[in-house]
Amino acid sequence: MAGRLAGKTCFVTGAAQGIGRAIADRFAAEGARVAAADLRFSESFASSAITAVPLDVTDDCAVAQAAAEWPDCAVLVNCVGYVANGSILDCSMAEFARSVDLNVTSMVRTIQAFLPRMLQRREGSIINIASVVSSVMAAPNRCAYATTKAAVIGLTMAVARDFIADGIRCNAISPGTVESPSLLDRFAATGDAEAARSAFVARQPMGRLGETAEIAAAAVLLASDEARFMSGSNMVIDGGMSL
Repeated sequence: MAGRLAGKTCFVTGAAQGIGRAIADRFAAEGARVAAADLRFSESFASSAITAVPLDVTDDCAVAQAAAEWPDCAVLVNCVGYVANGSILDCSMAEFARSVDLNVTSMVRTIQAFLPRMLQRREGSIINIASVVSSVMAAPNRCAYATTKAAVIGLTMAVARDFIADGIRCNAISPGTVESPSLLDRFAATGDAEAARSAFVARQPMGRLGETAEIAAAAVLLASDEARFMSGSNMVIDGGMSL
């Protein structure tokens, strides 16, 4: 059913690759005008409906400028994320601060920048990419990551509750293990990519990793008017990993 986002302007962070790119591509295919934001892009987008926007989401001024340049944004997707490895004893304060800034503060920053204009129009769907490794479940050696992604779920609920009567919806998506360039890089970093991949697949009850297109499909639903009665939800898409 094409055209589910026709006429909507959408701003997607972390859109150069992986889940963010899949969301940008799918939004464009559904008729949206898409601003795909990231620090750098290794390849161009195929759709003329997608504009690449170089953006550092840790820069207050840059985010504010981006919001000013896309004043009709109706859908904001926060997809920037960083996976820190290690238990609490392995996590330096610098690494923890980096995790907080990239995984949580960046979302606070973009929401603060884009929300006022959404409120003026009384229309807005904010979608935060969290993780099943959060307040949903624990995973080994993911202390900083799980802590920050749990905060994303809390942030989502807080924004949803505060602006529920103002035409604003805010929802989260919590993926399980999804095959993406960043995940493949992490496999390679172990020194035995095949063994690492097998270990990740082994913890999936479905016996496979998730696909970025599967997360993008959920994002289309949350961005569309079909989900107009959904706010404050956390959609878990993890192949049964958290069961």
